[in-house]
Amino acid sequence: MSAIVQMHKLNKSYGAFHVLKDIDLQVQGGEVVVIIGASGSGKSTLIRCVNGLENFGDGRLIVDGIELAPSEDGFGTSRKELADIRREVGMVFQHFNLFPHKTVLENVMLAPIRVRRWPRARAETIARKLLDRVGLRAHVDKYPSQLSGGQQQRVAIARSLAMEPRIMLFDEPTSALDPEMVGEVLEVMRELASSGMTMMIVTHEMGFAREVADRVIYMDHGKVLEQGKPAVIFDSPTHERTRTFLSRVLKH
Repeated sequence: MSAIVQMHKLNKSYGAFHVLKDIDLQVQGGEVVVIIGASGSGKSTLIRCVNGLENFGDGRLIVDGIELAPSEDGFGTSRKELADIRREVGMVFQHFNLFPHKTVLENVMLAPIRVRRWPRARAETIARKLLDRVGLRAHVDKYPSQLSGGQQQRVAIARSLAMEPRIMLFDEPTSALDPEMVGEVLEVMRELASSGMTMMIVTHEMGFAREVADRVIYMDHGKVLEQGKPAVIFDSPTHERTRTFLSRVLKH
């Protein structure tokens, strides 16, 4: 396996706030990496750097063979390179960001037609297969407002998969959902992980992290404080801060 994401001494600041501090991290092809930590620890900023939604100050970041340029006051990476990266990197956010005036099927078809330049027939065939895969075959002609939050998030996952990305990023994909809808989204992500998709996941769902992750990364105040197999991180963490964090979140 080769590393799809490579970070070396990556730093990111918002003014005086140093949000990412000397991050050294590699993600291998087919690996599922789950990033945990308290709010404000830099988790979401880290994965948003991977597809160029956030710039960074210094260090190196290579995604799918393309090196992004550091730039604190604007993106140093060319628009073409950013577009190339974003074609290969799917992103699922806390909020679904679906087009309200388009049907479920149209939402999933849109990017492959516009970005990949696929014929409409091909895009529709793949979109229908993906919507079937996430359990939404019966809802293809509905609009987002007619769906539950969990269903909308599953549409968002199908939409990202429609671009046939090499890596999927998930930024707390269940945090905006009602508790009874969390499970249906996690089940889709479990299936995706078992299929061999490379994934970076920011989540507070510790049971899910233990179950699906090849590696768990604990971030604290902008640093990767500890990383390892789920059994190691959850059962015998090295750092006191990791133990304190887990004791707090696992009580709930």
